[in-house]
Amino acid sequence: MASSLISNSLHISFESVLGMDDAGLVAVFESFVVTGLKGFLGCPSVYYEDALTEFFENSLIRDGMIVSTIQGISVEISEEVFAAAFELLMEGLTDLSEVPKDLVFDARRIFSEYKEKMSISCKKKDMKIEFRLLGDIMAKTIYVKEWSFDAVTNEGFLLMTAITYGVKINWSSLVFDILKDMVTPGSRQAKGYAIQICVLLKNIPGLELGESRAFPSSRILTEKTFIDMLLSMKKLVERKWPMHLG
Repeated sequence: MASSLISNSLHISFESVLGMDDAGLVAVFESFVVTGLKGFLGCPSVYYEDALTEFFENSLIRDGMIVSTIQGISVEISEEVFAAAFELLMEGLTDLSEVPKDLVFDARRIFSEYKEKMSISCKKKDMKIEFRLLGDIMAKTIYVKEWSFDAVTNEGFLLMTAITYGVKINWSSLVFDILKDMVTPGSRQAKGYAIQICVLLKNIPGLELGESRAFPSSRILTEKTFIDMLLSMKKLVERKWPMHLG
Protein backbone atom coordinates (compact mmCIF):
# COMPACT_ATOMS: atom_id res chain seq x y z
CA MET A 1 0.00 0.00 0.00
CA ALA A 2 2.81 2.43 0.80
CA SER A 3 4.06 2.36 -2.78
CA SER A 4 0.67 3.53 -4.08
CA LEU A 5 0.69 6.46 -1.65
CA ILE A 6 4.10 7.77 -2.72
CA SER A 7 4.56 6.16 -6.15
CA ASN A 8 4.91 9.43 -8.04
CA SER A 9 6.22 11.84 -5.40
CA LEU A 10 9.53 13.50 -4.58
CA HIS A 11 10.91 15.42 -1.62
CA ILE A 12 13.52 18.15 -1.98
CA SER A 13 16.34 18.62 0.52
CA PHE A 14 16.88 22.33 -0.06
CA GLU A 15 19.80 22.48 2.33
CA SER A 16 21.67 20.04 0.10
CA VAL A 17 20.64 21.14 -3.40
CA LEU A 18 21.19 24.86 -2.82
CA GLY A 19 24.83 24.06 -2.01
CA MET A 20 25.55 22.35 -5.34
CA ASP A 21 28.38 23.58 -7.53
CA ASP A 22 26.20 24.06 -10.59
CA ALA A 23 24.70 27.51 -11.14
CA GLY A 24 22.01 26.31 -13.56
CA LEU A 25 20.67 23.62 -11.25
CA VAL A 26 20.90 25.84 -8.16
CA ALA A 27 18.88 28.49 -10.01
CA VAL A 28 16.07 25.95 -10.47
CA PHE A 29 15.82 25.36 -6.73
CA GLU A 30 16.21 29.03 -5.90
CA SER A 31 13.19 29.67 -8.13
CA PHE A 32 11.13 27.35 -5.92
CA VAL A 33 12.18 29.37 -2.89
CA VAL A 34 11.34 32.69 -4.58
CA THR A 35 7.92 31.49 -5.73
CA GLY A 36 6.98 30.28 -2.25
CA LEU A 37 7.11 26.52 -2.77
CA LYS A 38 9.94 25.68 -0.39
CA GLY A 39 7.64 24.87 2.54
CA PHE A 40 5.52 22.57 0.39
CA LEU A 41 8.32 20.76 -1.45
CA GLY A 42 10.70 20.57 1.51
CA CYS A 43 8.38 19.73 4.41
CA PRO A 44 9.34 16.95 6.92
CA SER A 45 9.93 13.72 4.99
CA VAL A 46 8.00 11.21 7.08
CA TYR A 47 4.58 9.69 6.52
CA TYR A 48 2.07 7.53 8.37
CA GLU A 49 0.86 4.75 6.12
CA ASP A 50 -2.16 3.55 8.12
CA ALA A 51 -3.51 7.06 8.71
CA LEU A 52 -3.00 8.01 5.06
CA THR A 53 -4.73 4.87 3.83
CA GLU A 54 -7.75 5.60 6.02
CA PHE A 55 -7.69 9.26 5.01
CA PHE A 56 -7.95 8.43 1.29
CA GLU A 57 -10.51 5.65 1.82
CA ASN A 58 -12.90 7.98 3.65
CA SER A 59 -12.26 11.31 1.89
CA LEU A 60 -14.80 13.33 -0.03
CA ILE A 61 -15.37 16.95 -1.04
CA ARG A 62 -18.00 18.93 0.89
CA ASP A 63 -18.59 22.68 0.70
CA GLY A 64 -15.25 23.12 -1.03
CA MET A 65 -13.37 21.36 1.77
CA ILE A 66 -11.75 17.95 1.95
CA VAL A 67 -13.37 15.95 4.73
CA SER A 68 -12.44 12.51 5.99
CA THR A 69 -12.57 10.28 9.06
CA ILE A 70 -9.55 8.61 10.68
CA GLN A 71 -9.99 6.40 13.75
CA GLY A 72 -13.47 7.87 14.11
CA ILE A 73 -12.09 11.40 14.28
CA SER A 74 -13.38 13.95 11.79
CA VAL A 75 -10.79 15.66 9.59
CA GLU A 76 -11.57 18.83 7.64
CA ILE A 77 -9.05 20.53 5.36
CA SER A 78 -9.91 23.87 3.79
CA GLU A 79 -7.82 25.69 1.22
CA GLU A 80 -6.97 28.31 3.85
CA VAL A 81 -5.70 25.67 6.29
CA PHE A 82 -3.72 23.97 3.54
CA ALA A 83 -2.14 27.24 2.38
CA ALA A 84 -1.24 28.34 5.90
CA ALA A 85 0.50 25.03 6.69
CA PHE A 86 2.97 25.49 3.83
CA GLU A 87 2.94 29.29 3.46
CA LEU A 88 1.55 29.01 -0.07
CA LEU A 89 0.59 32.15 -1.97
CA MET A 90 -3.16 32.75 -2.11
CA GLU A 91 -2.96 35.42 -4.80
CA GLY A 92 -1.64 35.52 -8.33
CA LEU A 93 -2.53 33.80 -11.58
CA THR A 94 -5.03 30.95 -11.50
CA ASP A 95 -5.17 30.66 -15.30
CA LEU A 96 -1.78 29.73 -16.76
CA SER A 97 -2.82 31.01 -20.18
CA GLU A 98 -2.33 34.48 -18.66
CA VAL A 99 1.43 34.01 -18.29
CA PRO A 100 2.84 36.96 -20.28
CA LYS A 101 3.42 35.99 -23.89
CA ASP A 102 6.75 37.81 -24.07
CA LEU A 103 8.07 35.58 -21.26
CA VAL A 104 6.78 32.47 -23.01
CA PHE A 105 8.50 33.61 -26.22
CA ASP A 106 11.77 34.15 -24.35
CA ALA A 107 11.42 30.80 -22.54
CA ARG A 108 11.15 29.01 -25.89
CA ARG A 109 14.67 30.25 -26.54
CA ILE A 110 16.36 29.85 -23.17
CA PHE A 111 14.86 26.41 -22.46
CA SER A 112 16.07 25.04 -25.80
CA GLU A 113 19.10 22.80 -26.05
CA TYR A 114 19.53 23.99 -29.63
CA LYS A 115 19.74 27.35 -31.41
CA GLU A 116 16.16 27.41 -32.68
CA LYS A 117 13.19 28.26 -30.49
CA MET A 118 11.22 25.27 -29.28
CA SER A 119 7.49 24.61 -29.24
CA ILE A 120 5.67 24.98 -25.93
CA SER A 121 4.48 21.39 -26.40
CA CYS A 122 7.85 19.75 -26.79
CA LYS A 123 10.10 16.85 -25.93
CA LYS A 124 12.10 17.07 -22.70
CA LYS A 125 15.17 15.82 -24.54
CA ASP A 126 15.11 19.06 -26.56
CA MET A 127 15.57 21.13 -23.40
CA LYS A 128 18.69 22.14 -21.55
CA ILE A 129 19.30 19.74 -18.71
CA GLU A 130 18.30 22.11 -15.88
CA PHE A 131 14.92 22.70 -17.51
CA ARG A 132 14.34 18.99 -18.13
CA LEU A 133 14.85 18.53 -14.41
CA LEU A 134 12.53 21.43 -13.63
CA GLY A 135 9.80 19.83 -15.75
CA ASP A 136 10.26 16.45 -14.11
CA ILE A 137 10.24 17.91 -10.61
CA MET A 138 7.00 19.79 -11.34
CA ALA A 139 5.38 16.65 -12.76
CA LYS A 140 6.24 14.62 -9.66
CA THR A 141 5.91 17.16 -6.86
CA ILE A 142 3.04 19.40 -7.97
CA TYR A 143 0.97 17.55 -10.53
CA VAL A 144 1.65 14.06 -9.11
CA LYS A 145 0.36 12.16 -12.11
CA GLU A 146 1.79 10.09 -14.90
CA TRP A 147 2.79 12.16 -17.90
CA SER A 148 3.97 10.94 -21.27
CA PHE A 149 7.50 9.54 -21.01
CA ASP A 150 9.28 12.44 -22.68
CA ALA A 151 6.56 15.02 -23.29
CA VAL A 152 6.16 18.51 -21.88
CA THR A 153 2.55 19.67 -22.06
CA ASN A 154 1.47 23.18 -22.98
CA GLU A 155 0.34 23.73 -19.37
CA GLY A 156 3.63 22.35 -18.05
CA PHE A 157 5.64 24.71 -20.23
CA LEU A 158 3.64 27.72 -19.05
CA LEU A 159 4.12 26.71 -15.43
CA MET A 160 7.87 26.26 -15.94
CA THR A 161 7.99 29.69 -17.55
CA ALA A 162 6.13 31.26 -14.63
CA ILE A 163 8.49 29.70 -12.10
CA THR A 164 11.62 30.61 -14.04
CA TYR A 165 10.62 34.27 -14.42
CA GLY A 166 9.05 34.68 -10.99
CA VAL A 167 5.49 35.23 -12.18
CA LYS A 168 3.16 35.20 -9.17
CA ILE A 169 1.02 32.04 -9.16
CA ASN A 170 -1.84 31.31 -6.78
CA TRP A 171 -0.20 28.11 -5.55
CA SER A 172 -2.85 27.63 -2.89
CA SER A 173 -5.61 27.32 -5.46
CA LEU A 174 -3.60 25.23 -7.92
CA VAL A 175 -2.26 22.72 -5.39
CA PHE A 176 -5.47 22.43 -3.37
CA ASP A 177 -7.45 21.69 -6.55
CA ILE A 178 -5.01 18.86 -7.31
CA LEU A 179 -5.44 17.48 -3.79
CA LYS A 180 -9.22 17.56 -4.26
CA ASP A 181 -8.76 15.53 -7.45
CA MET A 182 -6.79 12.95 -5.48
CA VAL A 183 -9.68 12.29 -3.11
CA THR A 184 -12.43 12.36 -5.75
CA PRO A 185 -13.71 8.83 -6.52
CA GLY A 186 -12.84 7.74 -10.04
CA SER A 187 -10.15 10.39 -10.48
CA ARG A 188 -7.07 9.33 -12.41
CA GLN A 189 -4.97 11.62 -10.24
CA ALA A 190 -2.30 9.60 -8.41
CA LYS A 191 -2.61 9.60 -4.62
CA GLY A 192 0.42 11.72 -3.78
CA TYR A 193 1.16 14.54 -1.32
CA ALA A 194 1.74 11.86 1.34
CA ILE A 195 4.14 13.86 3.50
CA GLN A 196 2.18 17.09 3.03
CA ILE A 197 -1.07 15.48 4.16
CA CYS A 198 0.71 14.05 7.20
CA VAL A 199 1.87 17.53 8.21
CA LEU A 200 -1.82 18.51 8.32
CA LEU A 201 -2.94 15.35 10.12
CA LYS A 202 -0.39 15.91 12.90
CA ASN A 203 -2.31 19.05 13.84
CA ILE A 204 -5.66 17.29 14.30
CA PRO A 205 -6.47 17.21 18.07
CA GLY A 206 -6.72 13.71 19.52
CA LEU A 207 -5.58 11.93 16.36
CA GLU A 208 -2.92 9.25 16.90
CA LEU A 209 -1.05 8.68 13.65
CA GLY A 210 0.82 5.55 14.74
CA GLU A 211 4.28 4.56 13.56
CA SER A 212 5.95 6.87 11.08
CA ARG A 213 7.88 5.79 8.02
CA ALA A 214 10.78 7.67 6.48
CA PHE A 215 10.38 8.82 2.91
CA PRO A 216 12.59 6.57 0.69
CA SER A 217 16.04 8.06 0.16
CA SER A 218 15.72 7.36 -3.57
CA ARG A 219 12.86 9.89 -3.68
CA ILE A 220 14.69 12.64 -1.79
CA LEU A 221 16.49 15.07 -4.07
CA THR A 222 19.97 15.86 -2.75
CA GLU A 223 23.28 16.88 -4.29
CA LYS A 224 24.25 13.20 -4.55
CA THR A 225 20.93 12.34 -6.20
CA PHE A 226 21.57 14.90 -8.89
CA ILE A 227 25.13 13.81 -9.53
CA ASP A 228 23.80 10.30 -10.14
CA MET A 229 20.99 11.65 -12.33
CA LEU A 230 23.28 13.78 -14.44
CA LEU A 231 25.63 10.88 -15.06
CA SER A 232 22.69 8.73 -16.08
CA MET A 233 21.30 11.43 -18.34
CA LYS A 234 24.63 11.96 -20.08
CA LYS A 235 24.78 8.25 -20.86
CA LEU A 236 21.28 8.41 -22.31
CA VAL A 237 22.22 11.40 -24.45
CA GLU A 238 25.12 9.48 -25.92
CA ARG A 239 22.76 6.64 -26.82
CA LYS A 240 20.11 9.10 -28.09
CA TRP A 241 17.49 7.71 -25.75
CA PRO A 242 14.59 9.77 -24.34
CA MET A 243 15.18 11.00 -20.80
CA HIS A 244 13.09 11.34 -17.69
CA LEU A 245 13.48 11.49 -13.97
CA GLY A 246 13.10 7.94 -12.67
